[in-house]
Amino acid sequence: MNTEVTIIGAGLGGLTLARVLHVHGIAATVYELDASPAARPQGGMLDIHDYNGQLALRDAGLSEQFQAIIHPGGQAVRVLDRHRTVLLDEADEQGDGGRPEVDRGRLRQILLDSLPEGTVRWGRKVTAVRALGGGRHEVTFAGGETATTGLLVGADGAWSRIRPLVSGAAPAYTGVSFVEADHHDADARHPVPASIVGGGMLFALAPGQGFLAHREPDGSLHVYIAVRKPRQWLDSVDWSDPERGKAALAGEFAGWAPPMRTLITEADGPLVPRAIHALPVDHRWERVPGVTLLGDAAHLMSPFAGEGANLAMYDAAELGKAIAAHPGDVEEALAAYERELFPRSAEAAAEAARNLALCFGDDAPRSLVDQFAAYGAA
Repeated sequence: MNTEVTIIGAGLGGLTLARVLHVHGIAATVYELDASPAARPQGGMLDIHDYNGQLALRDAGLSEQFQAIIHPGGQAVRVLDRHRTVLLDEADEQGDGGRPEVDRGRLRQILLDSLPEGTVRWGRKVTAVRALGGGRHEVTFAGGETATTGLLVGADGAWSRIRPLVSGAAPAYTGVSFVEADHHDADARHPVPASIVGGGMLFALAPGQGFLAHREPDGSLHVYIAVRKPRQWLDSVDWSDPERGKAALAGEFAGWAPPMRTLITEADGPLVPRAIHALPVDHRWERVPGVTLLGDAAHLMSPFAGEGANLAMYDAAELGKAIAAHPGDVEEALAAYERELFPRSAEAAAEAARNLALCFGDDAPRSLVDQFAAYGAA
């Protein structure tokens, strides 16, 4: 099978690239490990910024569809300490700020629906990639299927199989882990957690630990229980047993007010552990003919700048426009894209690293309140 633009990964970045190329009349094929769009949960809410993520959706011709899935009130923010003291409480009564919240799964579906049928090839696990010379590459999938391409784009996330073609860098553990939990029908079934989270985003922090949570459009709560612990600690807990997982977490939060601990103890369903990794802040590579990266494959960072999905889509739109602007000259397109990519991603990655330290440092949560005040004054 031959195609001139091959995208590995059908996340928000890979799909945005395919859509922007389609808008410009350029065909692409996206190969995705998952067997179908519904193969696994897509995560919780995303705040899509007016200076990057929304610009990408505009370039994709999907602004109207995006506006239709905005969660009114989702930009509300609360900051609490371990005693349940409210240090910051900003409402979102108008829903017209620059970072509206949307459900990741619904945003991904908008992108999928915008592509010609057959653009995404599901159930394709990359097992090998080799250079063929002249900027061409051959990708091999489990089962023996291959695809050859003159332009290979790694949009395949943190543990990218395409990244080694251009870089020897590997993600490193940041020292912080999340455990994800959900509270369904929160107002009726979990009134205490619901009252703590409020109508939008919650940061409840103390040195080395905390809760990050948001209310979803269906009335559920999605909670990230954060701990600054050695990587081995996460592996020492049997997360397949929710009660054991809750007990381990509750022990870590023993010094918190009992109502705050209900964010752990009342969680419904499975607990999902996630060790937070990041690439070096200034990750970059020398130009390699016929291949490039976008999103987490290019600049994996902690979520504490809120830029991961936004940058993935913005990278994709900028790459798509560069390809369209240099017909027949892949190398000039990739060089132009990467010249802007590297400083942009380094700035965001540095902010993410600073904010992670700020959220779990000795001055938390006061340090975060001061940071929000600084943003407001800027």
